[in-house]
Amino acid sequence: MSWALCLPIFVTRVVSCADGRASRSPPRRPACELLQNPTNSFAAESVIEMNLPVLLFSTGLTVVTALVFGVWPSLQLSRPDLGRVAQASTRRVIGSAQGRHFHRVMIVVQVALTLLILTAAGAAGKGFMRLASTELGYDPKNTMSLPIPVHEGTYGSWKERSEYFERLRAAVAAMPQVLSAGISTNATPPANGSDSKLEILGSTALEKPTARANLVSSEYFPLLQIPLSRGRLRSGDEMKRGATLALVNQTMARQYWPGGDAIGQQFRFANMKDEPPYSPMAAGGDGWLQVIGVVADARNDGLRNAIKPAFYVPYTLKLRMFTQILVRTRVPPLSILRDVRSELVRIDREQQVMRVRDLESWITGMPEYAQQQLLARLFAIFSFLALALSAVGLYSVVSYGVATRTNEFGIRMALGARARDVVRMVLAGTTWTIGIGLLAGVGLCLLLDKLASYWLAESAKDPMILAGVIALLLAVSVIACVAPARRAASIDPMEAVRHE
Repeated sequence: MSWALCLPIFVTRVVSCADGRASRSPPRRPACELLQNPTNSFAAESVIEMNLPVLLFSTGLTVVTALVFGVWPSLQLSRPDLGRVAQASTRRVIGSAQGRHFHRVMIVVQVALTLLILTAAGAAGKGFMRLASTELGYDPKNTMSLPIPVHEGTYGSWKERSEYFERLRAAVAAMPQVLSAGISTNATPPANGSDSKLEILGSTALEKPTARANLVSSEYFPLLQIPLSRGRLRSGDEMKRGATLALVNQTMARQYWPGGDAIGQQFRFANMKDEPPYSPMAAGGDGWLQVIGVVADARNDGLRNAIKPAFYVPYTLKLRMFTQILVRTRVPPLSILRDVRSELVRIDREQQVMRVRDLESWITGMPEYAQQQLLARLFAIFSFLALALSAVGLYSVVSYGVATRTNEFGIRMALGARARDVVRMVLAGTTWTIGIGLLAGVGLCLLLDKLASYWLAESAKDPMILAGVIALLLAVSVIACVAPARRAASIDPMEAVRHE
Protein backbone atom coordinates (compact mmCIF):
# COMPACT_ATOMS: atom_id res chain seq x y z
CA MET A 1 0.00 0.00 0.00
CA SER A 2 2.86 2.40 0.75
CA TRP A 3 4.00 2.44 -2.88
CA ALA A 4 0.78 4.18 -3.91
CA LEU A 5 1.15 6.79 -1.19
CA CYS A 6 4.63 7.65 -2.40
CA LEU A 7 3.40 8.64 -5.86
CA PRO A 8 2.73 12.28 -4.90
CA ILE A 9 6.45 12.92 -4.33
CA PHE A 10 6.77 13.16 -8.09
CA VAL A 11 4.58 16.27 -8.08
CA THR A 12 6.99 19.02 -9.04
CA ARG A 13 7.32 22.74 -9.28
CA VAL A 14 8.13 24.39 -12.58
CA VAL A 15 10.61 27.27 -12.36
CA SER A 16 11.15 29.64 -15.26
CA CYS A 17 14.76 30.58 -15.89
CA ALA A 18 14.24 32.81 -18.91
CA ASP A 19 15.47 35.92 -17.06
CA GLY A 20 18.11 34.12 -15.00
CA ARG A 21 16.09 34.25 -11.78
CA ALA A 22 13.99 31.53 -10.18
CA SER A 23 10.33 32.39 -10.18
CA ARG A 24 7.08 30.53 -10.10
CA SER A 25 5.63 29.32 -13.36
CA PRO A 26 2.61 30.96 -15.06
CA PRO A 27 -0.87 30.03 -13.84
CA ARG A 28 -1.44 26.32 -13.72
CA ARG A 29 -3.04 24.59 -16.68
CA PRO A 30 -5.73 21.97 -16.01
CA ALA A 31 -4.44 18.44 -15.50
CA CYS A 32 -6.57 17.13 -18.37
CA GLU A 33 -4.95 19.69 -20.71
CA LEU A 34 -1.45 18.61 -19.66
CA LEU A 35 -2.40 14.99 -20.21
CA GLN A 36 -3.76 15.74 -23.67
CA ASN A 37 -0.57 17.50 -24.77
CA PRO A 38 2.28 16.14 -22.62
CA THR A 39 5.04 17.07 -25.08
CA ASN A 40 4.15 20.78 -24.89
CA SER A 41 3.11 21.01 -21.25
CA PHE A 42 5.97 23.23 -20.11
CA ALA A 43 8.03 25.97 -21.68
CA ALA A 44 11.42 24.98 -23.09
CA GLU A 45 13.25 27.15 -20.54
CA SER A 46 11.48 25.56 -17.56
CA VAL A 47 13.34 23.59 -14.91
CA ILE A 48 11.62 20.84 -12.94
CA GLU A 49 12.65 20.46 -9.32
CA MET A 50 11.52 18.38 -6.34
CA ASN A 51 8.80 19.95 -4.19
CA LEU A 52 9.97 19.56 -0.58
CA PRO A 53 6.59 20.11 1.17
CA VAL A 54 4.96 17.43 -1.01
CA LEU A 55 7.87 15.07 -0.34
CA LEU A 56 7.58 15.56 3.45
CA PHE A 57 3.80 15.15 3.37
CA SER A 58 4.05 11.92 1.36
CA THR A 59 6.74 10.52 3.65
CA GLY A 60 4.72 11.35 6.75
CA LEU A 61 1.56 9.80 5.28
CA THR A 62 3.48 6.62 4.43
CA VAL A 63 4.87 6.35 7.97
CA VAL A 64 1.45 6.92 9.55
CA THR A 65 -0.11 4.30 7.29
CA ALA A 66 2.55 1.75 8.18
CA LEU A 67 2.07 2.42 11.91
CA VAL A 68 -1.73 2.19 11.75
CA PHE A 69 -1.76 -1.08 9.83
CA GLY A 70 1.02 -2.46 12.00
CA VAL A 71 -0.49 -1.51 15.36
CA TRP A 72 -4.02 -2.73 14.55
CA PRO A 73 -3.15 -6.46 14.70
CA SER A 74 -1.18 -5.84 17.90
CA LEU A 75 -4.21 -4.24 19.54
CA GLN A 76 -6.34 -7.23 18.53
CA LEU A 77 -3.86 -9.65 20.12
CA SER A 78 -3.59 -7.52 23.28
CA ARG A 79 -7.30 -8.10 24.02
CA PRO A 80 -7.88 -11.83 23.51
CA ASP A 81 -11.13 -13.59 24.40
CA LEU A 82 -10.16 -15.37 27.66
CA GLY A 83 -13.02 -17.83 27.25
CA ARG A 84 -11.67 -18.91 23.91
CA VAL A 85 -8.14 -19.11 25.30
CA ALA A 86 -9.37 -21.48 27.98
CA GLN A 87 -11.11 -23.67 25.42
CA ALA A 88 -8.86 -23.59 22.39
CA SER A 89 -5.36 -23.10 21.12
CA THR A 90 -3.85 -19.72 20.25
CA ARG A 91 -4.34 -20.39 16.53
CA ARG A 92 -8.10 -20.50 17.03
CA VAL A 93 -8.03 -17.20 18.92
CA ILE A 94 -6.18 -15.53 16.05
CA GLY A 95 -8.43 -17.15 13.49
CA SER A 96 -11.71 -15.91 14.94
CA ALA A 97 -14.77 -15.72 12.71
CA GLN A 98 -14.75 -11.92 12.87
CA GLY A 99 -11.18 -11.78 11.59
CA ARG A 100 -11.90 -14.20 8.76
CA HIS A 101 -14.92 -12.15 7.64
CA PHE A 102 -12.82 -8.99 7.62
CA HIS A 103 -10.14 -10.65 5.50
CA ARG A 104 -12.72 -11.91 3.03
CA VAL A 105 -14.18 -8.42 2.66
CA MET A 106 -10.70 -7.02 2.00
CA ILE A 107 -10.06 -9.68 -0.66
CA VAL A 108 -13.41 -8.90 -2.32
CA VAL A 109 -12.52 -5.21 -2.46
CA GLN A 110 -9.01 -5.94 -3.74
CA VAL A 111 -10.24 -8.31 -6.47
CA ALA A 112 -12.95 -5.85 -7.56
CA LEU A 113 -10.53 -2.92 -7.80
CA THR A 114 -7.93 -5.07 -9.57
CA LEU A 115 -10.51 -6.14 -12.15
CA LEU A 116 -11.48 -2.48 -12.67
CA ILE A 117 -7.85 -1.40 -13.20
CA LEU A 118 -7.10 -4.36 -15.48
CA THR A 119 -10.19 -3.61 -17.54
CA ALA A 120 -9.18 0.05 -17.82
CA ALA A 121 -5.69 -1.05 -18.88
CA GLY A 122 -7.20 -3.33 -21.52
CA ALA A 123 -9.43 -0.52 -22.79
CA ALA A 124 -6.49 1.93 -22.88
CA GLY A 125 -4.36 -0.62 -24.74
CA LYS A 126 -7.13 -1.34 -27.23
CA GLY A 127 -7.69 2.36 -27.79
CA PHE A 128 -3.99 2.91 -28.43
CA MET A 129 -3.78 -0.02 -30.85
CA ARG A 130 -6.84 1.28 -32.70
CA LEU A 131 -5.28 4.74 -32.90
CA ALA A 132 -1.90 3.39 -34.04
CA SER A 133 -3.55 1.37 -36.82
CA THR A 134 -5.73 4.22 -38.10
CA GLU A 135 -5.99 4.34 -41.89
CA LEU A 136 -4.03 7.47 -42.81
CA GLY A 137 -4.64 7.71 -46.54
CA TYR A 138 -0.95 8.46 -47.12
CA ASP A 139 2.40 6.75 -46.50
CA PRO A 140 4.67 8.47 -43.92
CA LYS A 141 7.46 5.88 -44.11
CA ASN A 142 10.98 7.18 -44.87
CA THR A 143 9.72 10.74 -45.25
CA MET A 144 10.83 13.83 -43.35
CA SER A 145 9.85 17.47 -43.21
CA LEU A 146 12.48 20.23 -43.48
CA PRO A 147 11.10 23.56 -42.19
CA ILE A 148 12.74 26.35 -44.24
CA PRO A 149 12.45 29.96 -43.00
CA VAL A 150 13.24 32.93 -45.25
CA HIS A 151 15.25 35.69 -43.60
CA GLU A 152 13.56 39.06 -43.43
CA GLY A 153 14.66 41.36 -46.21
CA THR A 154 15.62 38.55 -48.61
CA TYR A 155 13.78 37.18 -51.63
CA GLY A 156 11.04 39.78 -51.25
CA SER A 157 9.47 39.55 -54.69
CA TRP A 158 7.26 36.70 -55.90
CA LYS A 159 9.68 35.80 -58.71
CA GLU A 160 12.78 35.72 -56.49
CA ARG A 161 11.13 33.65 -53.80
CA SER A 162 9.52 31.12 -56.13
CA GLU A 163 12.81 30.55 -57.94
CA TYR A 164 14.67 30.23 -54.63
CA PHE A 165 12.25 27.62 -53.24
CA GLU A 166 12.46 25.64 -56.47
CA ARG A 167 16.28 25.67 -56.34
CA LEU A 168 16.19 24.31 -52.79
CA ARG A 169 13.70 21.60 -53.72
CA ALA A 170 15.59 20.58 -56.86
CA ALA A 171 18.92 20.41 -55.00
CA VAL A 172 17.49 18.07 -52.38
CA ALA A 173 15.68 15.95 -54.99
CA ALA A 174 18.97 15.44 -56.89
CA MET A 175 20.72 13.80 -53.93
CA PRO A 176 21.50 10.07 -54.49
CA GLN A 177 19.67 8.88 -51.35
CA VAL A 178 16.54 10.90 -52.10
CA LEU A 179 13.62 9.40 -54.03
CA SER A 180 11.53 12.54 -54.24
CA ALA A 181 11.24 16.05 -52.79
CA GLY A 182 8.25 18.36 -52.73
CA ILE A 183 7.07 21.51 -51.00
CA SER A 184 4.33 21.67 -48.41
CA THR A 185 3.80 25.16 -47.04
CA ASN A 186 1.09 24.10 -44.60
CA ALA A 187 0.09 20.59 -45.68
CA THR A 188 2.12 18.19 -43.56
CA PRO A 189 -0.39 15.54 -42.40
CA PRO A 190 -2.14 14.26 -40.36
CA ALA A 191 -3.32 17.71 -39.18
CA ASN A 192 -2.82 20.04 -42.10
CA GLY A 193 -4.34 22.93 -43.98
CA SER A 194 -6.13 26.02 -42.71
CA ASP A 195 -9.92 26.36 -42.62
CA SER A 196 -11.10 28.90 -45.19
CA LYS A 197 -14.48 30.22 -46.26
CA LEU A 198 -15.37 29.30 -49.83
CA GLU A 199 -17.42 30.93 -52.54
CA ILE A 200 -18.54 28.29 -55.02
CA LEU A 201 -19.45 29.54 -58.49
CA GLY A 202 -23.13 28.97 -59.17
CA SER A 203 -24.01 28.09 -55.58
CA THR A 204 -27.12 29.68 -54.09
CA ALA A 205 -26.46 28.60 -50.49
CA LEU A 206 -26.82 31.45 -47.99
CA GLU A 207 -24.12 30.12 -45.69
CA LYS A 208 -20.60 29.97 -47.09
CA PRO A 209 -19.03 26.51 -46.84
CA THR A 210 -15.57 25.92 -45.41
CA ALA A 211 -12.71 23.66 -46.45
CA ARG A 212 -9.05 23.23 -45.60
CA ALA A 213 -6.66 25.12 -47.89
CA ASN A 214 -3.32 23.41 -48.59
CA LEU A 215 -0.46 25.01 -50.52
CA VAL A 216 1.67 22.28 -52.12
CA SER A 217 3.92 21.50 -55.07
CA SER A 218 3.08 19.04 -57.85
CA GLU A 219 5.34 16.38 -56.24
CA TYR A 220 3.24 16.34 -53.05
CA PHE A 221 0.79 13.60 -54.05
CA PRO A 222 3.23 11.08 -55.58
CA LEU A 223 5.64 11.65 -52.68
CA LEU A 224 3.03 10.84 -50.03
CA GLN A 225 1.44 8.19 -52.27
CA ILE A 226 -1.98 9.84 -52.19
CA PRO A 227 -3.76 8.39 -55.25
CA LEU A 228 -5.52 10.48 -57.87
CA SER A 229 -9.17 9.43 -58.18
CA ARG A 230 -10.21 11.52 -61.18
CA GLY A 231 -8.82 14.24 -63.38
CA ARG A 232 -5.13 15.16 -63.47
CA LEU A 233 -2.33 16.71 -61.43
CA ARG A 234 -0.74 20.07 -62.15
CA SER A 235 2.22 20.28 -64.53
CA GLY A 236 5.58 21.78 -63.67
CA ASP A 237 4.91 24.82 -65.85
CA GLU A 238 1.56 25.45 -64.16
CA MET A 239 3.25 25.22 -60.80
CA LYS A 240 6.00 27.70 -61.76
CA ARG A 241 3.56 30.40 -62.85
CA GLY A 242 1.16 29.88 -59.95
CA ALA A 243 -1.78 28.80 -62.09
CA THR A 244 -5.21 29.11 -60.44
CA LEU A 245 -5.86 25.37 -60.58
CA ALA A 246 -6.98 23.27 -57.64
CA LEU A 247 -7.39 19.65 -56.62
CA VAL A 248 -9.99 18.64 -54.04
CA ASN A 249 -10.28 15.58 -51.82
CA GLN A 250 -13.14 13.10 -52.14
CA THR A 251 -14.91 14.47 -49.07
CA MET A 252 -15.07 17.97 -50.54
CA ALA A 253 -16.21 16.67 -53.94
CA ARG A 254 -19.06 14.67 -52.37
CA GLN A 255 -20.10 17.37 -49.94
CA TYR A 256 -20.19 20.43 -52.21
CA TRP A 257 -21.08 19.09 -55.66
CA PRO A 258 -23.96 16.72 -56.52
CA GLY A 259 -22.68 13.22 -57.23
CA GLY A 260 -19.12 14.27 -56.45
CA ASP A 261 -18.70 15.70 -59.97
CA ALA A 262 -16.17 18.40 -59.11
CA ILE A 263 -14.04 18.40 -62.27
CA GLY A 264 -14.34 21.74 -64.06
CA GLN A 265 -16.11 23.45 -61.14
CA GLN A 266 -14.84 26.80 -59.88
CA PHE A 267 -14.50 28.37 -56.45
CA ARG A 268 -12.40 30.89 -54.60
CA PHE A 269 -11.42 31.21 -50.98
CA ALA A 270 -10.83 34.03 -48.50
CA ASN A 271 -7.53 35.50 -47.29
CA MET A 272 -6.01 35.57 -50.78
CA LYS A 273 -4.39 38.99 -51.11
CA ASP A 274 -0.96 40.25 -52.05
CA GLU A 275 1.15 41.03 -48.95
CA PRO A 276 4.68 41.81 -50.11
CA PRO A 277 7.40 41.36 -48.98
CA TYR A 278 6.16 38.80 -46.43
CA SER A 279 3.64 36.89 -48.56
CA PRO A 280 3.77 37.93 -52.22
CA MET A 281 0.98 36.51 -54.37
CA ALA A 282 1.08 35.36 -57.99
CA ALA A 283 -0.66 37.51 -60.57
CA GLY A 284 -4.37 36.73 -60.53
CA GLY A 285 -4.03 34.51 -57.46
CA ASP A 286 -7.20 35.93 -55.94
CA GLY A 287 -9.36 34.84 -58.88
CA TRP A 288 -11.54 31.79 -59.39
CA LEU A 289 -9.85 28.41 -58.97
CA GLN A 290 -10.74 25.66 -61.40
CA VAL A 291 -10.89 22.08 -60.13
CA ILE A 292 -8.78 19.81 -62.36
CA GLY A 293 -8.63 16.69 -60.18
CA VAL A 294 -10.00 14.76 -57.23
CA VAL A 295 -7.56 12.96 -54.88
CA ALA A 296 -8.23 10.28 -52.28
CA ASP A 297 -8.99 11.32 -48.72
CA ALA A 298 -6.05 11.59 -46.33
CA ARG A 299 -6.09 12.46 -42.63
CA ASN A 300 -6.11 16.22 -42.15
CA ASP A 301 -7.75 16.81 -38.75
CA GLY A 302 -5.90 14.44 -36.45
CA LEU A 303 -6.16 10.70 -35.99
CA ARG A 304 -9.62 10.53 -34.39
CA ASN A 305 -11.65 13.22 -36.13
CA ALA A 306 -13.37 12.71 -39.45
CA ILE A 307 -11.53 13.88 -42.56
CA LYS A 308 -12.53 17.44 -43.48
CA PRO A 309 -13.22 18.82 -46.96
CA ALA A 310 -9.90 20.00 -48.37
CA PHE A 311 -8.44 21.51 -51.51
CA TYR A 312 -4.87 21.80 -52.76
CA VAL A 313 -3.52 24.82 -54.67
CA PRO A 314 0.00 25.57 -55.94
CA TYR A 315 2.28 26.76 -53.15
CA THR A 316 3.43 29.42 -55.65
CA LEU A 317 -0.02 31.00 -55.50
CA LYS A 318 1.06 32.78 -52.33
CA LEU A 319 4.66 32.45 -51.13
CA ARG A 320 5.02 32.75 -47.39
CA MET A 321 8.22 33.40 -45.46
CA PHE A 322 8.09 29.90 -44.05
CA THR A 323 7.68 26.64 -45.94
CA GLN A 324 8.62 22.99 -45.65
CA ILE A 325 10.36 20.60 -47.98
CA LEU A 326 9.05 17.04 -47.80
CA VAL A 327 11.73 14.46 -48.60
CA ARG A 328 11.21 10.73 -49.26
CA THR A 329 14.44 8.75 -48.99
CA ARG A 330 15.84 5.30 -49.69
CA VAL A 331 17.34 5.17 -46.18
CA PRO A 332 16.11 6.36 -42.76
CA PRO A 333 15.55 10.05 -43.51
CA LEU A 334 17.27 11.56 -40.49
CA SER A 335 20.47 9.66 -41.32
CA ILE A 336 21.12 11.99 -44.29
CA LEU A 337 20.05 15.20 -42.57
CA ARG A 338 23.61 16.51 -42.37
CA ASP A 339 24.10 16.04 -46.11
CA VAL A 340 20.77 17.73 -46.84
CA ARG A 341 21.72 20.74 -44.72
CA SER A 342 25.06 20.99 -46.52
CA GLU A 343 23.25 21.03 -49.86
CA LEU A 344 20.93 23.81 -48.71
CA VAL A 345 23.83 25.89 -47.37
CA ARG A 346 25.60 25.46 -50.71
CA ILE A 347 22.73 27.35 -52.36
CA ASP A 348 22.45 29.99 -49.64
CA ARG A 349 25.02 30.06 -46.85
CA GLU A 350 22.56 31.91 -44.61
CA GLN A 351 19.85 29.29 -45.02
CA GLN A 352 18.84 27.50 -41.84
CA VAL A 353 16.79 24.40 -41.16
CA MET A 354 14.51 24.45 -38.16
CA ARG A 355 13.23 21.44 -36.22
CA VAL A 356 13.33 18.45 -38.57
CA ARG A 357 11.03 15.48 -38.00
CA ASP A 358 10.17 12.40 -39.96
CA LEU A 359 6.48 12.06 -40.74
CA GLU A 360 6.07 9.11 -38.39
CA SER A 361 7.17 11.44 -35.57
CA TRP A 362 4.46 13.89 -36.67
CA ILE A 363 1.98 11.11 -35.95
CA THR A 364 3.44 10.14 -32.56
CA GLY A 365 3.59 13.83 -31.65
CA MET A 366 -0.13 14.31 -32.13
CA PRO A 367 -1.88 15.19 -28.82
CA GLU A 368 -4.37 12.31 -29.07
CA TYR A 369 -1.59 9.81 -29.86
CA ALA A 370 0.60 11.01 -26.98
CA GLN A 371 -2.36 11.02 -24.58
CA GLN A 372 -3.48 7.52 -25.50
CA GLN A 373 0.06 6.15 -25.32
CA LEU A 374 0.61 7.74 -21.90
CA LEU A 375 -2.67 6.36 -20.57
CA ALA A 376 -1.90 2.87 -21.91
CA ARG A 377 1.52 2.87 -20.23
CA LEU A 378 0.25 4.22 -16.90
CA PHE A 379 -2.62 1.76 -16.68
CA ALA A 380 -0.32 -1.10 -17.70
CA ILE A 381 2.03 -0.25 -14.80
CA PHE A 382 -0.80 0.20 -12.29
CA SER A 383 -2.58 -2.96 -13.40
CA PHE A 384 0.61 -5.00 -13.04
CA LEU A 385 1.11 -3.66 -9.51
CA ALA A 386 -2.56 -4.28 -8.64
CA LEU A 387 -2.40 -7.83 -9.98
CA ALA A 388 0.78 -8.54 -8.00
CA LEU A 389 -0.78 -7.12 -4.81
CA SER A 390 -3.93 -9.20 -5.34
CA ALA A 391 -1.88 -12.36 -5.78
CA VAL A 392 0.15 -11.63 -2.65
CA GLY A 393 -2.99 -10.76 -0.69
CA LEU A 394 -4.76 -13.96 -1.73
CA TYR A 395 -1.71 -16.06 -0.93
CA SER A 396 -1.40 -14.42 2.51
CA VAL A 397 -5.07 -14.79 3.42
CA VAL A 398 -5.30 -18.42 2.29
CA SER A 399 -2.04 -19.27 4.07
CA TYR A 400 -3.35 -17.57 7.17
CA GLY A 401 -6.62 -19.52 6.96
CA VAL A 402 -4.73 -22.80 6.53
CA ALA A 403 -2.60 -22.00 9.59
CA THR A 404 -5.65 -21.30 11.75
CA ARG A 405 -7.36 -24.54 10.62
CA THR A 406 -4.39 -26.85 11.00
CA ASN A 407 -6.03 -28.80 13.82
CA GLU A 408 -9.29 -29.09 11.88
CA PHE A 409 -7.56 -30.44 8.79
CA GLY A 410 -5.53 -32.85 10.90
CA ILE A 411 -8.64 -34.26 12.56
CA ARG A 412 -10.44 -34.59 9.22
CA MET A 413 -7.48 -36.47 7.73
CA ALA A 414 -7.25 -38.68 10.82
CA LEU A 415 -10.93 -39.53 10.33
CA GLY A 416 -10.32 -40.58 6.70
CA ALA A 417 -10.34 -37.42 4.60
CA ARG A 418 -7.97 -37.58 1.61
CA ALA A 419 -5.49 -34.93 0.51
CA ARG A 420 -7.60 -33.85 -2.49
CA ASP A 421 -10.59 -33.38 -0.18
CA VAL A 422 -8.60 -30.94 1.92
CA VAL A 423 -7.37 -29.10 -1.19
CA ARG A 424 -10.94 -28.86 -2.48
CA MET A 425 -12.07 -27.54 0.90
CA VAL A 426 -9.44 -24.80 0.94
CA LEU A 427 -10.14 -23.74 -2.65
CA ALA A 428 -13.92 -23.83 -2.19
CA GLY A 429 -13.74 -21.35 0.65
CA THR A 430 -11.69 -18.96 -1.47
CA THR A 431 -13.74 -19.43 -4.66
CA TRP A 432 -16.81 -17.73 -3.22
CA THR A 433 -14.74 -14.76 -2.07
CA ILE A 434 -13.09 -14.38 -5.47
CA GLY A 435 -16.42 -14.83 -7.27
CA ILE A 436 -18.06 -12.04 -5.26
CA GLY A 437 -15.03 -9.82 -5.94
CA LEU A 438 -15.30 -10.50 -9.68
CA LEU A 439 -19.01 -9.67 -9.70
CA ALA A 440 -18.34 -6.46 -7.78
CA GLY A 441 -15.58 -5.58 -10.23
CA VAL A 442 -17.85 -6.12 -13.23
CA GLY A 443 -20.44 -3.88 -11.56
CA LEU A 444 -17.81 -1.15 -11.09
CA CYS A 445 -16.81 -1.43 -14.76
CA LEU A 446 -20.42 -0.98 -15.87
CA LEU A 447 -20.95 1.87 -13.43
CA LEU A 448 -17.82 3.79 -14.49
CA ASP A 449 -18.07 3.01 -18.20
CA LYS A 450 -18.91 6.58 -19.25
CA LEU A 451 -15.92 7.95 -17.36
CA ALA A 452 -13.64 5.32 -18.89
CA SER A 453 -14.98 6.03 -22.38
CA TYR A 454 -14.24 9.74 -21.91
CA TRP A 455 -10.65 9.26 -20.75
CA LEU A 456 -9.67 6.13 -22.65
CA ALA A 457 -11.72 6.57 -25.85
CA GLU A 458 -12.84 2.95 -25.41
CA SER A 459 -15.62 1.24 -23.48
CA ALA A 460 -14.66 -0.49 -20.23
CA LYS A 461 -17.49 -2.99 -20.68
CA ASP A 462 -16.11 -4.56 -23.84
CA PRO A 463 -17.06 -8.27 -23.52
CA MET A 464 -13.73 -9.48 -24.89
CA ILE A 465 -11.73 -7.33 -22.48
CA LEU A 466 -13.92 -8.32 -19.51
CA ALA A 467 -13.67 -12.03 -20.38
CA GLY A 468 -9.89 -11.82 -20.76
CA VAL A 469 -9.44 -9.93 -17.49
CA ILE A 470 -11.69 -12.35 -15.56
CA ALA A 471 -9.77 -15.33 -16.98
CA LEU A 472 -6.46 -13.70 -16.02
CA LEU A 473 -7.64 -12.95 -12.47
CA LEU A 474 -8.97 -16.50 -12.05
CA ALA A 475 -5.66 -17.95 -13.24
CA VAL A 476 -3.65 -15.75 -10.87
CA SER A 477 -6.02 -16.56 -8.00
CA VAL A 478 -5.68 -20.31 -8.57
CA ILE A 479 -1.88 -20.01 -8.69
CA ALA A 480 -1.88 -17.95 -5.48
CA CYS A 481 -4.09 -20.47 -3.68
CA VAL A 482 -2.46 -23.70 -4.84
CA ALA A 483 0.61 -23.54 -2.58
CA PRO A 484 -1.34 -23.00 0.69
CA ALA A 485 -3.85 -25.69 -0.34
CA ARG A 486 -1.05 -28.20 -0.99
CA ARG A 487 0.44 -27.29 2.38
CA ALA A 488 -2.91 -28.04 4.06
CA ALA A 489 -3.07 -31.40 2.30
CA SER A 490 0.40 -32.34 3.56
CA ILE A 491 -0.44 -31.83 7.26
CA ASP A 492 0.56 -34.74 9.50
CA PRO A 493 -2.68 -35.80 11.29
CA MET A 494 -0.80 -37.04 14.39
CA GLU A 495 1.14 -33.76 14.72
CA ALA A 496 -2.07 -31.75 14.38
CA VAL A 497 -4.10 -33.85 16.83
CA ARG A 498 -1.30 -33.69 19.41
CA HIS A 499 -2.14 -30.01 19.98
CA GLU A 500 -5.78 -30.74 20.85
